[in-house]
Amino acid sequence: MSAHWDAVVVGAGFAGSLVAQRLGARGWRVLVLEAGRPAPGSAETSAAHRAAGGGPPTSPYPHNPDAPSPDVTDLTGHPDGGYTADGHLRQYGPLPYASGYLRANGGTGLLWTGLTPRMHPEDFRTGDLGHGRSWPIGYHDLEPHYRDAEQELGVAADAEEQRRAVGLPLPAGYAYPMRAIPASHLDRQLARALDGRTVRDPAMTDPARLAVTRTPHARNGLPTRPGTGHGAPCAGSASCVPACPGGAKYTPLRTQARWAPAVELRTEAVVSRVLADPGTGRATGVEYLAGGTAHRVTADLVVIAAHAIENARLLLLSGLANRSDQVGRNLMDHPALLTWGLMPGQVGPYRGPGSTSGLEAFRFGGARRHRAPFRIEIGNWGWSWAGGDPATEAAALLAAGLRGKELRERLGDRLGRQFSLQFELEQPADPANRVTLDPQRRDPLGLPAPAIHYDLDGYVREGMASARAVSDQLFALLGAEDHTAYPGAGWPGRLEHRGAVHGYRGAGHAGGTHLMGDSPGNSVVDQWQRCWDHPNLYAVGCGSMPSLGTSNPSLTMVALALRSAERMHQDLLELRRPAALSPPRTPVPPSFSEPS
Repeated sequence: MSAHWDAVVVGAGFAGSLVAQRLGARGWRVLVLEAGRPAPGSAETSAAHRAAGGGPPTSPYPHNPDAPSPDVTDLTGHPDGGYTADGHLRQYGPLPYASGYLRANGGTGLLWTGLTPRMHPEDFRTGDLGHGRSWPIGYHDLEPHYRDAEQELGVAADAEEQRRAVGLPLPAGYAYPMRAIPASHLDRQLARALDGRTVRDPAMTDPARLAVTRTPHARNGLPTRPGTGHGAPCAGSASCVPACPGGAKYTPLRTQARWAPAVELRTEAVVSRVLADPGTGRATGVEYLAGGTAHRVTADLVVIAAHAIENARLLLLSGLANRSDQVGRNLMDHPALLTWGLMPGQVGPYRGPGSTSGLEAFRFGGARRHRAPFRIEIGNWGWSWAGGDPATEAAALLAAGLRGKELRERLGDRLGRQFSLQFELEQPADPANRVTLDPQRRDPLGLPAPAIHYDLDGYVREGMASARAVSDQLFALLGAEDHTAYPGAGWPGRLEHRGAVHGYRGAGHAGGTHLMGDSPGNSVVDQWQRCWDHPNLYAVGCGSMPSLGTSNPSLTMVALALRSAERMHQDLLELRRPAALSPPRTPVPPSFSEPS
């Protein structure tokens, strides 16, 4: 086993697996170090989850006790408000960072929802709109890499629908690899009631026109042309979180299966420090802990791709890349405001992926100068994330004394009419929201644990107020009974704004902790995700994103990783290129003149 590599990649999730694949395909020798354990396939994981009777999404995956995964179950809401946080992430408020992530081979890409909308062109210049930070690149710089990412993940969507409803400037003639995933029965019911109608957002000058729009998915549909298939199409299982039982949803394990022989993976290898030459600033390798032993490997290129929070933690542990004092700062998520209720008739929940369609009209436009924009996901899984799964509903009816036929009829009626709306709000970059090293807590390996300082500013809270106003109008148009409630004990993310109570959950979309910029004085990485202070150290992933917009960030993260992989390849070529030697110069004899 070689101790020196062309590249070392820390983390085997979305970004790390794709960078390793692209570099390995070019012939570079790549070592991938993953803190978590190997993960079984989707079918095995799904079966294990069913056998265990459910549990949080991380529960069926093997856990490395030396690399704990933070989970949403680590948060407990207090009956009178406030929260307690246990587990890997110690939290110091004022509000909770309400998301978790998985440390296993494949990362959180094993249990994601599979939604892959692109960012809107406006989302790249949020700083110009008065909130957060703008990108040093624009939508058109990333557009060809979006297409590359959609091919890599096998995205199913309708290009014309995305142009019309979202305003995406897709190239003429472009077709996604897969046809769009069919709309669910619930989607069609809502489309009949809402399409063409209008609602008023208090922050918008004009009414918003509604159109239920199918969401791009990284799961197999019907191929748009020969040779673009990735296996059997989505069978409509309502259990694709934590794992798709049929393997239709993309996971990083699919990319790993195409790694070249030049790529080597080592699991249960917890990287504790990135090494750098103090004179040149160049990264020289990493140290990692495995099996109770410390190891050191050297490389010409170091790529950290371990999740936005773990990337920031590793840079802080290493004392690197922080000339700007921005490492760990600007932690963002998509705070998700949920509303839920009962439709007048049966809508067939628990059929298909968690969300197949949404409402896009609130993502862009002048209103985002006044309140956070939001995207509305239509939830296919009843009240499972909001008010409890079917077992919770059954327990409540049993407690009320229902039995036999009456119980079955009441349960069937209520479960069959459940639906929910998820308002994913943009959170701007704010240096006060940050990841630090906890001086008083250490992880099982003795490394300082990550600590979180997190809050939601008035801009996001105004977005919640608008979202709730829109939700009330949507429920009225649908004739639905609103059952939304945010009791303190069930909602650690509970807050009051202008006299109204709101509750949010984390979307698992961490970003911003090593953000990209155009100057080493105010950012951590450049437009290639290369650390300003270390020319051969890359920090890749959502942590580089200066803004998240309102779209699930995985597709954008993949597009950035593929773009950066091209730059990494060029960097390695430059290191291998022999120095150009100039021929020796013929000496010119001195000229002398006679003195006058």
